[in-house]
Amino acid sequence: MDFSQTPFIAIWETTQACDLACVHCRAEAQPLPLPGELTHGEGLALINEIAELGTKVLVLSGGDPLKRADLLDLIRHGKSRGLRMATIPAATPLLDRGAVDALKAAGLDQMALSLDAATPEDHDRFRGAAGAFEKTVAAIQWAHDVELPVQINSVMSRHNVDDVDRLVELVRGLGIVFWEVFFLVPVGRGAQLPGLSAEQYEQVFAKLYHVAQQVRFIVKITEAPHFRRYYYEQRLQGPSGTIGQAPLAVNAGKGFVFIAYNGEVYPSGFLPLSCGNIRRSPLRTIYQTSPLMQALRDPNRLKGRCGVCEYRAICGGSRSRAYALTGDPLAEEPCCAYQPLAFHSA
Repeated sequence: MDFSQTPFIAIWETTQACDLACVHCRAEAQPLPLPGELTHGEGLALINEIAELGTKVLVLSGGDPLKRADLLDLIRHGKSRGLRMATIPAATPLLDRGAVDALKAAGLDQMALSLDAATPEDHDRFRGAAGAFEKTVAAIQWAHDVELPVQINSVMSRHNVDDVDRLVELVRGLGIVFWEVFFLVPVGRGAQLPGLSAEQYEQVFAKLYHVAQQVRFIVKITEAPHFRRYYYEQRLQGPSGTIGQAPLAVNAGKGFVFIAYNGEVYPSGFLPLSCGNIRRSPLRTIYQTSPLMQALRDPNRLKGRCGVCEYRAICGGSRSRAYALTGDPLAEEPCCAYQPLAFHSA
């Protein structure tokens, strides 16, 4: 795919309504929908635009997408347009066996659920709701019962970095097809949480690289593209394992696009710089011609260590974290320990 023309994956934040109070929430979600949410008709039209762009995967996120009364219709419409459809329901009373059955019947390809700690107490504290861990484990089984593939999402930050091994063992036994490990970006409520040091990133990378070679499910790293650099360094030393990546390096605005609940288009949900609104401009035009999107797709526009790094085309650093910590989306990745060869030769 030509990522200057087509995003590999689109995420539509169908609503910001959610009954959880997760301590890291980018959207700072609340129980009721916000004014300006895309209507059913606008949602169907957006799905058409995404399909016509040639995008492969559409994730219906939130908030809690189960708060959208038309969620099943949106899934069915996406499937009719040839999209691979996924969604991320929250572990609330809305998520029951009937909801999982309905998602499967609508044609959902993959359901993602969140697990951020190895114990119910720690996970529920992170998600701000008692019983969230138990609900998630139950939903995994309901999905298995109807043969709906399950993805687990885990947020990685200072709160659980010392518990990675136990979290790995938990995830290993869940019968999933995909594990997405998201490294915290300090936005929304997450701005109050301590992130990892560059050295801690390297330590977690080592664990995830080892796991990826042993398990049958895909391990994908989000908002830590410098794992690609770590992966290739290790690959030169021995056999490699799958890391669940698209054929090319996906990054904010580069093979990836985020559409907010109100139609604002961002390079990523964690990079809050709007590139336009689908109520005013076609998604194709915004993605292909936005100056910010174009800049993010050009590795030669990167600054600092990222700008001279020999891995900049396959990594590029987290543009979201760079913006959150420096105010510049093109600044160097603040949490990368690697020193480019250009620095050694200078």
